[in-house]
Amino acid sequence: MRAGRRPRRRPRVRREIGLTGQYAAVDEDLTATENLVLIGRLLDLRKDDALARAAELLDRFELADDAGRRVSTFSGGMRRRLDLAACMVGRPAVTFLDEPTTGLDPGRREDVWRMIRAMTSDGGTVLLTTQYLEEADALADDITVIDRGRVIADGTPAELKRVAGGQAITVRPRDPARLIEVAAILNAVSGRDAESPHRDVLTVAVDGEDALGETVRRLDAAGIGVTELSLRLPSLDEVFFRLTKEAA
Repeated sequence: MRAGRRPRRRPRVRREIGLTGQYAAVDEDLTATENLVLIGRLLDLRKDDALARAAELLDRFELADDAGRRVSTFSGGMRRRLDLAACMVGRPAVTFLDEPTTGLDPGRREDVWRMIRAMTSDGGTVLLTTQYLEEADALADDITVIDRGRVIADGTPAELKRVAGGQAITVRPRDPARLIEVAAILNAVSGRDAESPHRDVLTVAVDGEDALGETVRRLDAAGIGVTELSLRLPSLDEVFFRLTKEAA
């Protein structure tokens, strides 16, 4: 393509892309159906086809019972679901979602996650940007980590978690006054310094599953009761902190 010439495929590219921004961009004065039909008509769908597509999407995104309500009466979660439905009207090959669950409570966030998973059922691709790494872990097949505008890592969630040192043991003693004793046990079992990511909780990276059994034996021998004891993979939050620390 020569400099200064408009790409010939720009209109086609636009038709292949769906976009949902950080905040819902639906018309509050229209009903849910009217919003989706309007978008369908702008995409050159016939009126009957636009109505059929609107009904299909409202059913998929669990808004069929509210199809005739004005959007101004919708909750934040309902508006977000309608916004997701709106970007699917044209059956895009690639959908861009910019922090789609910002401001939602945990229950509504889980609802939106379920809707996003359904968006790929037609074979499309979703490109999601989020600052909630739990969200990335729950939804993404591949993750790219960006720090200060630069890509510092990419891979599947499992691949990125291996960056943070494999598995970790987490212990919450029944008596918080015994945290120092628990830390000494974890340090001895793992050969590393235990950390306290949350109040009254200790965690340490370990190299194998045998470390859990050894930890249980030592806690029992010391008479230390626990309310939480687990062997787990590191969270993506821990991966992010490790990656950004190394990048710095």
